[in-house]
Formats: sequence, C-alpha cells, structure tokens
Amino acid sequence: MNAGQERDQRLLDPEAHLLIVEDDGEMRTLVARLLREAGFRVSTARDGREMFEVMAEATAPPDLVVLDVMLPGASGFDLCRRLRAQSQVPIIMLTARADETDRVVGLEIGADDYVSKPFAPREFVARVRAVLRRTMNDPGHSVAAARRLRFAGWSLDLKARELTSPCGVIVDLSGAEHDLLLAFLEHPQRVLSREQLMEVAKRRMSLDTSDRAVDVQVSRLRRKIEPDEASPAIIKTVRGSGYVFVPPVTRE
Repeated sequence: MNAGQERDQRLLDPEAHLLIVEDDGEMRTLVARLLREAGFRVSTARDGREMFEVMAEATAPPDLVVLDVMLPGASGFDLCRRLRAQSQVPIIMLTARADETDRVVGLEIGADDYVSKPFAPREFVARVRAVLRRTMNDPGHSVAAARRLRFAGWSLDLKARELTSPCGVIVDLSGAEHDLLLAFLEHPQRVLSREQLMEVAKRRMSLDTSDRAVDVQVSRLRRKIEPDEASPAIIKTVRGSGYVFVPPVTRE
C-alpha cells in the first residue's frame, strides 16, 4: 500500500458507515465482524424492508451498502435498482452464485462491485476500501463530465462557475465557496468529515486547510444557499462526524 492509499484509508475507516443486507444470520454476523475489525461503522438488515428502515432512521445515508442477491421478498437485484434510482450510494453485491450472467446483471443495474461467496476476508475488505476510495475521495467521473449540477432548485454551471438560485438570480461565490460546494455536490447525501473536506481543499488550493477554516467556509456557503432560516437545511451538521449535503444532485 503506497502513501496515498494509506492516507485514504486513514480518512475513510473512522468515518465510513456500511450497511450489510444479508438474510443468513451467520454470514451477516461474519461480514459485520470482519468490517468492524477493519475499522468501519456497521449496521445490518435482514431484507429490503429492514434496509429501508435503517436508512430512514439514520442521521445520514450509509457510505456503502453490501447487498446479498438472494433475499426474502425483493431480491438484491430489485433493491439495487431501487437504491440506484434514488441515490448514488455505492453498492457491492454479495452472493453464493458465481454465474457470470448474474455478475453482469448486477454491474449493469448499477452495482459498483460483485463478490462471490466464499471470499477471502482480506480481499473483501480491500474491495470495500477500493470502492469507498473511488466514491468518497476522488472526484466522480460523472461529475467531471457534467456541464451543470442541480440541487433543490439551484443550478451550478461548472464551465462558467456560476450558481443560479431557484428564482433565477446568479449568486456570487468565492473560489473557496465554489470548491467547497463542488465537493459536496460530488458526494451528496454522504457524511464528509472536516479532514476529508480539507483534503479537497488541498487538491483545489483555494481554501485555508484547518478545521476552523472549513467551518467558517461552510457557514458562509450556508448563508448563500440557505437564505431563509425556515427553509429545509441543505448542508446538515452531523455532530462528531462532519457535514452531509442533504438534497439529491442531478447532472446534465
């Protein structure tokens, strides 16, 4: 593991919340223990109903879902389609079936990876970390290819670097505010720690990289995109963890 990967692992492990959806109690316990020992926070569910209950009750959406294919009720494929239709949460399919067709189907409907049982514990943890690295720390390729990002009636033109309000008014952003907003838009509905936001700041070279500086810039950005105190929060503070960008983001 090189220095960059070690840094990513330090950033991810204490913060990442994983949801395991597995109906087999022994396997569910095994996977949960394996991931907890690797430093992740873990929640579990036995089927799709429990999965959505856990997600509804959580402070923020999970950072990754480990989803068994063969589940009672809705199958893992069905649940993957439903999850992908409403969010970009990373999904790893887990199944005892090694059929190539199943792997292809899982990937085509939006899964980020597909792991067959039985699996090597170290390889499985490495795959989880690899998916998290791609989705949490690196700018998403779909964002990079987009021209415009939309959220809660707002629109950010990536080429012109212009933010337009739901009323059609262009709102001025400083370079640091723009970069911070883009970091949130790249990872919506996912908890970002101050350390992760500082890593974004270091890459973009627009933001003083300290905890206090991040908090100040978040406060300034909030005042611009949440002008009405009675309106729903767009950036939510997760006590002890960081911040989460609440609304879904669409790309054009």
